[in-house]
Amino acid sequence: MPSVVWFRRDLRLTDHPALCEAVAGDDGIVPLFVLDPALLGPAGGPRVAFMLDCLRALDTDLDGDLVVRTGDPADVVPALAREVEASAVYTSADFNPYGRRRDEKVAGALGDVPLQPIGSPYAVSPGRIRKPDGEPYRVYTPYYRAWREHGYPRPAPRPDRITTVSGLRSDPLPPAPDIGDTALPQAGEQAALRRWADFRDERLLSYADDRNRPDIPSTSRLSAYLRWGCIHPRTPLADLSGRTGKGAEVFRKELAWREFYADVLLHQPDSAREHLQPRYARLEVDAGKSADERFTAWTEGRTGYPIVDAGMRQLRAEAWIHNRIRMVVASFLIKDLHLGWKEGARHFMRHLVDGDLASNQHGWQWVAGSGTDASPFYRVFNPVKQGQKFDPDGDYVRRYVPELRKVEGAAVHTPWELPEQPAGYPAPIVAHDEERREALERYEAVKG
Repeated sequence: MPSVVWFRRDLRLTDHPALCEAVAGDDGIVPLFVLDPALLGPAGGPRVAFMLDCLRALDTDLDGDLVVRTGDPADVVPALAREVEASAVYTSADFNPYGRRRDEKVAGALGDVPLQPIGSPYAVSPGRIRKPDGEPYRVYTPYYRAWREHGYPRPAPRPDRITTVSGLRSDPLPPAPDIGDTALPQAGEQAALRRWADFRDERLLSYADDRNRPDIPSTSRLSAYLRWGCIHPRTPLADLSGRTGKGAEVFRKELAWREFYADVLLHQPDSAREHLQPRYARLEVDAGKSADERFTAWTEGRTGYPIVDAGMRQLRAEAWIHNRIRMVVASFLIKDLHLGWKEGARHFMRHLVDGDLASNQHGWQWVAGSGTDASPFYRVFNPVKQGQKFDPDGDYVRRYVPELRKVEGAAVHTPWELPEQPAGYPAPIVAHDEERREALERYEAVKG
């Protein structure tokens, strides 16, 4: 009797514990991916397009035997299990709120066929570590210490032999959504491994010093591959083991942030939609026509603040934004435009190729001051100073804001100070100093 391997956020063949367990049997496997309308419907176009490309790469690695079925997994997975008389269904554990509910339904519908969750998308699965009193961690730094102490296994090798059941019906992949001229990264496991190797060999040593610089290739850009499991975090963590230097340690901490946010979401599932600190629900936010117009200007990269506009245009061009700039544009939306973090988080999830529920929502809450380990609300990013500090020569702004390409050097961050305003570029839609004071007054009303 064959077993089914249900692929989800683990679109690879290397270091896949569920796959390794399944291929240990003698009757082959049925590799399955379910196109779930409940997830595809709200997903952004870039994320769906990249997922489809990753599925094509996985199908190639499986010699064309990936089985794709469309529908509710609670119907599709049991039906396939009956069709092939499967002995078990193996999969990686899912800790997101929807994924947990879905898996409970699938397990019930499978009846006597066991659903075997083995491994997860994380080095340390959410819920695995707790404080000495048994409570989950709510602050990153002590979580990180416990995470390091807990440890994680080394990557499992790719199985020497994967025998698949051939000849099964497979639904065609749907057409990719129209994402215009947005440039996505190359998809699949091999692309992910190459991306990591290039970063490890060329930029890891300088990562601690350069990671906040959007104007140079300073980051790994592994996030989309981690999102879809084209690479498991154990792979870079294994390469970091034994390496000295600030770069390796800082990158390890960045991977741990992803796992911390997943742990928070497991214990506080409502935090995907609501303030983790409830008092911030009382914070006054703007609404109405003027607020809508400012939100549109933000999404289109036409706020008149070059570093903000460059970030929002990078999102449109690449379905990705440098992490430092994510914080800058989020702070601007919340504290300069006085709009809600939920609207910003929703916009990001529609457009990011690496959109991850736990990381995205809690990253926004960090900026808003309403999450765990939060930046206090009164810490307001100055968009001009952020640009001058982290894009000192203005190269990042000029790359994404063509109206400013003729402005030389750091002057690009203050175009309103030029003798003549660059043609086609808007004046600032708000005065930062005034809006900062307004944000702090609103904060004072709820901080108690």
